[in-house]
Amino acid sequence: MTLVTVDFDGTLFKGNSFKVMFQAATKDFTWKDWSGVVGGLIKAVGLWFVKGKNAFRLAFFAAFAKGFKGKTKQELDRFFHQLVDIGRNEVHYGLIQKIKDHQKNGDTVIILSGALLPFLQAFTKEMGLDVAIISTELKFDQNGVCTGKIGPIVNGNEKVKRVESWLKQHGYSTDANVDNPEVWAYADSESDIPLFQFATHPIVVNPDEPMKKIAEENEWPIWA
Repeated sequence: MTLVTVDFDGTLFKGNSFKVMFQAATKDFTWKDWSGVVGGLIKAVGLWFVKGKNAFRLAFFAAFAKGFKGKTKQELDRFFHQLVDIGRNEVHYGLIQKIKDHQKNGDTVIILSGALLPFLQAFTKEMGLDVAIISTELKFDQNGVCTGKIGPIVNGNEKVKRVESWLKQHGYSTDANVDNPEVWAYADSESDIPLFQFATHPIVVNPDEPMKKIAEENEWPIWA
């Protein structure tokens, strides 16, 4: 069995999902929605300067999710389909085709990302991709209404933990001394290094200069 993991931000989606979320929110959010978000976003920007991009990402999602509080799954489906339309020109269509090629070979494909699950569900549906998704989840109450909270962000080492968990759930071992399934990893950033080190076939997609240097040092293939 071959397992193929594909990152979203910077990889399958070459643009900035934060940007398209803001664009959609400016049309869709009410002043009440924004009231719960603004303070957290200001804090997130501050963390970017002090602790870097990953700390910003964590704070951003936690803050932005507050704007979804009280919305139903149907309302959120409409919101996230807007994001797909806004970001359509930023889709890496070559990687979309590569995913389909993997599937033709019988490989199992998982979109593995810190992006919000409803966004990825809308995206894969629009792109005609029948794949599994492991990503950051929005929390809902028993009535299907969003609580404004999120689960663990699927980023860095968390991606490796999720892949290991998936393998175990499907009857495979992650013991280095056992003949394990091949794992491909398509991703773009330094936060994906733990996943690249775990994967049998790390593929660095659209890296920035620092990540390109790391890829070259590790002899990881680079794919534009």
